[in-house]
Amino acid sequence: MGLQATSTLSVDTARSSGGRRKIYPWIVFALAFGLLLSDYMSRQVLSAVFPILKADWDLSDSHLASLSSVVALMVGLLTFPLSLLADRWGRVKSLILMAVLWSVATLLCAIAQSYEQMLGARFLVGVGEAAYGSVGIALVLSVFAPRVHAMLAGAFMAGGSFGSVIGVAIGGFIAVQFSWRWSFAAMAIFGLILVALFRALVTEKKLAAHAVEGSAGAAVEPDGYRAPVSTLFTNPAVLFAYIGGGLQMFTAAVLLAWLPSFFNRYYDLAPDKAGVMASVFVLLVGSGMVVCGFITDRFSRDNSAKKWTTAIVYCVISLVSLGIGLRLGTGTAQLVLLGIGAFFSAGCSGPTAAMVANLTHHSIRASAMGTLTVANNLLGLALGPFVIGILADHLGLLRALQLSPLVYIAAVVAFIAGKRAYPAGIRRLENLQKAPAMNA
Repeated sequence: MGLQATSTLSVDTARSSGGRRKIYPWIVFALAFGLLLSDYMSRQVLSAVFPILKADWDLSDSHLASLSSVVALMVGLLTFPLSLLADRWGRVKSLILMAVLWSVATLLCAIAQSYEQMLGARFLVGVGEAAYGSVGIALVLSVFAPRVHAMLAGAFMAGGSFGSVIGVAIGGFIAVQFSWRWSFAAMAIFGLILVALFRALVTEKKLAAHAVEGSAGAAVEPDGYRAPVSTLFTNPAVLFAYIGGGLQMFTAAVLLAWLPSFFNRYYDLAPDKAGVMASVFVLLVGSGMVVCGFITDRFSRDNSAKKWTTAIVYCVISLVSLGIGLRLGTGTAQLVLLGIGAFFSAGCSGPTAAMVANLTHHSIRASAMGTLTVANNLLGLALGPFVIGILADHLGLLRALQLSPLVYIAAVVAFIAGKRAYPAGIRRLENLQKAPAMNA
């Protein structure tokens, strides 16, 4: 009887422990995803109040674009060094510090009295958000098996679009009902609440206990080997993934930043209604990231090189849909084509992150994701809205938007080159992974 009771207790304990091991990674994902929502809510709420700020402070489109692009510019410049620091200092502590900084900076946006003060506050938002995407995804991938990494990467990156949806829709509503200042304040308060939850539930010790062997987020090899940082840039296939990934974000970033103004000017919608309309398309961008990541995982299950093929297809679909849609007159046909283009506009995000994970050593994955984030921001999120803002001052917003999908052509070229270089890139990684054993 005693043996039976002990055996039953052991089985129950094992089941309970197994259940906790399965649940905790999803808790980590949920909290990291929530902070990413806060990240982009704080970043994109500005787009919802573009029309109001333009009128209140008499700003040009290039001024508005600079308020948006300064965040992505700082993210692009600081992501890599801060990702390296997070790999060494600790990802959890780094993420908490980042979230506190961008939330406080968003509060400063709420009390800004001029364009210059707002630009300074947005600068600080960018500093706070700089490495969150790369460090956050490395943290999430560390507790999940590699077979679901493209889907998880796509879902995590889609948090940016979902956060943008919430920021634009709720921000526009709050701005009309109360004040644009309360739009920023609400986003900041939400971020600080999530920071408290993350601090209470996620620790380095718990992450280590739930780490998956061979995961893309593992910080170091068991023997302490760390690959040289230079290997982030010496593999041609990885370089093409960085470039293609950054360029495919150009048009998606343009949609995130300028759709509220597009609907305000060309569909004669008030700022709150324009924000709601734009949020539908931003939601399509985020949904496309998740669905395209899932499709890529399924399609490339037997051959990881097929990830490059799916990325190329997504770019072509978006190029054609947006290229035609933005040249049609306002109406249902235009909205349908814009919706299709928006859905696939950032569909390469998950596949690109998975490519980078496949081609880089475990010990520097957060830094690799940081480098990809740099490319995404400098080539896409910062460059896209700013270039279109400058063009809009000279050509008009509609004509500027019509030119934006052409960047997909360059992205397709980069992905084709990356696919050709991929086999050699895998061989380079295999040789690098043999280095610890050869030196032992």
